[in-house]
Amino acid sequence: MNPAMKKLLFPILIVLAGFAFTGCDDLLDAIPKDKLTEDTFFKSESELSAFSIVFYENFPSSDLYISNDDHYTQNNLSNEEMGTRTIPSSGGGWSWGALRNINTLLEDLDHCPDAAVRTKYEALARFFRAYFYFAKVKRFGDVPWYDTTIGSSETEKLNRPRDNREFVMQKMIEDLDFAIENLPTAKSAYEVTKWTAMAFKSRVLLFEGTFRKYHAGDVFLQTLPQDAKSYKWYLSECAKVSAELIQTGGYTLHTDGGASRSYYNLFHTMDATELTDEVILARNYNKMYGAAHDSGNTMTSGSKGCPAMTKKLAASYLMKDGSRFTDMEGWQTMNFVQECQNRDPRLSQSIRTPGYKRMGETVTTSPDFKVTFSGYHPDKYLATPDQDTNGASDIDLIIFRLGEVLINYAEAKAEMGELTQADLEMSVNQLRKRVGMPGLQMAEANANPDKFLTDPAYGGYQSPVLMADANKGVILEIRRERAIELAQEGYRYYDLMRWKEGQVFTAPFYGMYFPGAGVYDVDGNGTDDLEIVAPGGTGSSKAETKKKLDDEIYLSDGTSGLVWLHKNILRTWNEDKDYLFPIPTDERNLTSGALTQNPGWDDGLSF
Repeated sequence: MNPAMKKLLFPILIVLAGFAFTGCDDLLDAIPKDKLTEDTFFKSESELSAFSIVFYENFPSSDLYISNDDHYTQNNLSNEEMGTRTIPSSGGGWSWGALRNINTLLEDLDHCPDAAVRTKYEALARFFRAYFYFAKVKRFGDVPWYDTTIGSSETEKLNRPRDNREFVMQKMIEDLDFAIENLPTAKSAYEVTKWTAMAFKSRVLLFEGTFRKYHAGDVFLQTLPQDAKSYKWYLSECAKVSAELIQTGGYTLHTDGGASRSYYNLFHTMDATELTDEVILARNYNKMYGAAHDSGNTMTSGSKGCPAMTKKLAASYLMKDGSRFTDMEGWQTMNFVQECQNRDPRLSQSIRTPGYKRMGETVTTSPDFKVTFSGYHPDKYLATPDQDTNGASDIDLIIFRLGEVLINYAEAKAEMGELTQADLEMSVNQLRKRVGMPGLQMAEANANPDKFLTDPAYGGYQSPVLMADANKGVILEIRRERAIELAQEGYRYYDLMRWKEGQVFTAPFYGMYFPGAGVYDVDGNGTDDLEIVAPGGTGSSKAETKKKLDDEIYLSDGTSGLVWLHKNILRTWNEDKDYLFPIPTDERNLTSGALTQNPGWDDGLSF
């Protein structure tokens, strides 16, 4: 379908689908079968396309440029980070409307007389069913598997217990294998293809394999049957599908712009059809047809959480020669200009660094402390200034790309203990090559693991399973690569969950270093950007932003140090419950306890 036509049809099709599905967000709402019959719908490809286009709404939007974790934070911490989640009575991610739509299409496919069309849309629907269930398994662990629509009178089906995650994962894999076999093979920036299904299968298998490795013996896996596949099975399958996609998919890394610009261009090209060398699937936006998001307003207004990269991630970027920034003498007290010199080029292509010029502008722009409170000002998906108002951004957002698959492959091999230098050359080192960085050397990484990445003072990795791994050093480096290459793309929270590293949220979050109260030209361009006003002072400079010390800004050593984000906010992490979300109490009541509660969550119910 022509992309412009697709964007024009999208709002119309949402309305069309709405007649059948408005107000249906739980399984008790039966499908109005009198409005969807073989005489009126599902008889042609155009009708199947019209119905299935709403499936694409399941893909994330703002999650791809804003997050709350240890690498990107906002001025208000999430309940997950603070350890203040409560059990909801309803909602809380336990919604099933999207699945009902998918299963409706699957059940009514036989109305279409064209066998090839039926197979294509079965493959599409099964891809989205797997996509739906992946979100549920990540959030809740065991969930009930439904592959048919359910009416309000079908009490037995409604009041059934959760299926164990092994059963659900294997059903998802069946769906993805069918999708891989039967979806179109032609590249498409906006439509799900065989390659999208392969990239997603790579993501799913890596998650499950590492979750089972790092959570082995935990309460979160206590319902696995004895014949469940091992973590190595999942990782092996991840490596296989990743390698197949890398070798046969026809995708390459986007290199337009060279080492100093190609990575930047991935996230500053308005139309993803210009990026299909690397981009496997993107979410399509166009303001003309009411399809837009808030990336510009989020990163420039100060009213959307003041998103900021943390010192932890900023310090993780290597030097341009491949050495570690955190091995340098005095790295903790370097000013911003100093710490940005000779770094991995992806740093300057992800945040505002000295000399930064915004997309569409020729003048340099400094980090703005009014809208990013660590000083490390994010730039991904920030388009031209005319898109800075609320709901005015229509730069396409990337859902799947080759870069992720390359990292998935390397991580799967490393976590199995099967990684070789040749594996790194075909994966991680391709990413480093794009930006002119030296390749990762496995032997060197394992011989000298980076102590910064496991330093508890900065929220480093602490899992005993990792610490005992013979490949600890190279696993740490692959995690560094993942954090940097996929920064601000919506992966970090669930990466921490699968690695059993939730405790990182309890360590302090930091920003830039400042030696104390005073006036600062942060980026060294000759203009004062920030004045830190001493307690009791009023500030006397022409700096664009003034912050009162110990009131609007805190430093780690009191009168000097790193900007201390969220000081005085208590954060806890419960290793026995916080890796999964709770099941809403209303859902448990509706099933008379057939739905069990997740470990550690006490909802007060007697069943």
